[in-house]
Amino acid sequence: MDILLVASAFNSLSQRLYAELSDLGHRVDVVLAAHGPDPVRSAVAELRPDLIVAPMLRTALPEDVWREHTCLIVHPGPPGDRGPSSLDWAVSGRAARWGVTVLEAEAVMDAGPIWAAEPFPVPPVGKSDLYRNETSDAAVTAVLTAVRRYAEGSCKPLPQTDDSVTVVRRDPYRQQRRRIDWERDDTETVLGKLRAADSQPGVLDELLGREVFLHGGHPEDRLRGRPGELLAQRAGAVCRATRDGAVWIPELRPRRNSGDPAPFRRPAASVLAAYRPGPDLPEDPAPLELPPGRRTWTDIRYRQHGAVGHLGFSFPGGAMDTDQCRRLLAAYREALTRPTRVLVLGGPRDFFSNGIHLGVVEAAPDPARESWANLNAMDDLVEAVLRTTDRLVVAALAGNAAAGGAMLALAADEVWCRTGVVLNPHYRRMGLYGSEFWTYTLPRRAGPGEARRLTTEALPVSAATAARLGLVDRLVPAAPGRFPAEVERLAAGLAAAGDLDRRIAAKEAARAADERDRPLAAHREDELARMHAVFFDPAAPYHALRSAFVRKTPGGSPRPLAPAAGDPR
Repeated sequence: MDILLVASAFNSLSQRLYAELSDLGHRVDVVLAAHGPDPVRSAVAELRPDLIVAPMLRTALPEDVWREHTCLIVHPGPPGDRGPSSLDWAVSGRAARWGVTVLEAEAVMDAGPIWAAEPFPVPPVGKSDLYRNETSDAAVTAVLTAVRRYAEGSCKPLPQTDDSVTVVRRDPYRQQRRRIDWERDDTETVLGKLRAADSQPGVLDELLGREVFLHGGHPEDRLRGRPGELLAQRAGAVCRATRDGAVWIPELRPRRNSGDPAPFRRPAASVLAAYRPGPDLPEDPAPLELPPGRRTWTDIRYRQHGAVGHLGFSFPGGAMDTDQCRRLLAAYREALTRPTRVLVLGGPRDFFSNGIHLGVVEAAPDPARESWANLNAMDDLVEAVLRTTDRLVVAALAGNAAAGGAMLALAADEVWCRTGVVLNPHYRRMGLYGSEFWTYTLPRRAGPGEARRLTTEALPVSAATAARLGLVDRLVPAAPGRFPAEVERLAAGLAAAGDLDRRIAAKEAARAADERDRPLAAHREDELARMHAVFFDPAAPYHALRSAFVRKTPGGSPRPLAPAAGDPR
C-alpha cells in the first residue's frame, strides 16, 4: 500500500514505523504536521495515499483530511484512554501495565473506533525510555496489525461505545501537579515526578534563585542533606537532597524567558555553574565498578563475568559531549587492562549513542571550537576500539544509534541489535560530511555503493535491514528488560567458543593488512579536513541546522516527504 505518515516530528517511533513498514514492501512517505495543516493537505492531495497513519501528533489532523481518508492515530494509552498526557499518568501512577491503541481519527480526540490495541509492562524508568522501548514495541505491533486489517478489508473497527471499552478521560498533566515539595515528598515520590517528565516537559523548579526545568532522576544511597539542598556533582549531574534521601538530576533546562542564552537541555552542572557565585559543588566520584548493593547513579560502569567484560554507558538522549567521550575512552582503556577475551559495549536499555552533543555545542561560547573538540574526542574513542586487537569487541545496541554513535558501534568486531532498534548511519541531515572513521567502517561492512546510498539518502534503517546490509551481525529478539541477560548469555558463549583464539588472530591480521592498504590516520585526516571546513565556516548550513534542532525551531522544507531530522524522543 501507499502509506503516508503524518507526525509532529520524525521521532523515534515515526522512524521505526517508517523503516518497518518499508521493510514489509509498503511505499511510505512522511509529512511533518508541525508546519501547519496546509503541508499535510498538499501531501495528501499529491500522493493520494491508501492509508494515513499518525504515529505522534501534538495537533489534530485537518478535518477535511480525516473525513475524506482513513486516518489511524497511535495513542499511547489502553483502549478507552483519552487525553494528551497518557504516559505521564502511567509513569507517575506507577502503573504495572499500560497499552497502545490505534484508533480512527474523528471529531472527538481519542474517541474514534479502535483498529488494534497492544498492552505492555511499565518498568520503573523514565517516560522517554518507556516511550522508546516498551511503548514503541507495542505501538509497532498494533500499527502493523491495524494496517494488515485495513488491507484485508474484512475487519470492522471496534467503536468505543462498545460495552467492552471503558472510557477514562485524563486531564493534561500540568506543572502544578508535577511540582516537587522538597520538604514533604519522599525520594520515591520525587523520582516518580522526575521520571514522568524526564524528556518533556521537565519539572519546573527553582535552583540558586533561577527557574529551571529538571530533567531525569536517579536515586542516591549515601549522600544526605537538608531537603532541597544541592549536595554534589558527578559527571555533569547534580545531587539534591530529599526528605529521606537524595536524587541525581542529569540535566537542566532554563526557561525560555529567563534571559539565559541557551534555554535548552544540557548537563545540570554546566547550567548551574553560570548561576553559582561561589565555589562549584564538590565532586563525588563513583568507582567504575560499583560494589554490590550500591544504589547510585553514574553514566559509565564496568562489570566482569569470567572472560567477558561489560562496559556500560548511558547518556541522556544518547548525546556524548567532549567530557563524556574522554571519560568513556578512559574507562575503555581501563577495561582493556582486565583479563578478558570479549568486551561488550553498551547500556542495558535505551539509546546506544547519537554522536556529538549538539546541545553543549550550541551553548558553548565558540560552537565551532566545541564542535571540533567534541568530534576529536569521539574520534579518539572510535579509534581505540578499531585498534583493539587482543580480544573481540561487541557493540550491544539495546536502543537506537545515529551518526557518530552508529559509527562507534560499527567499529566493534560484532554488532548485536535488539530487534526494535533503528539505525541512522549518516550525517547529511545536519549538513555534515561525518567522521568517526565512517569512510573505513561503513564500506568495510556494507560495500562502497551501499555506504554511499546510506549516507546520501539519510533515511532510518531497521535492525532487520541493517542485518541484511551487513551492518549488524546478530539480531536479539528480546523484550527491553530481557536484553541485558540475553547479551550476557551470548557473550559468555562467544568467550567459550573453541575458535576464539583463531578469530582474534585473524582480526589482528586483518587490521594489519587494512593498515598497510590505507592507515586509519589517513581516513581520520581526510574526514576531519572536511569537518573542519564546515565547523569554521559561519555560513555553513550546519550552524543553522544545529541551532534549529537544539532550540526546536522550524527549519528546512515545510513538507519533507523524505524525512528530516526531528525530535529523537
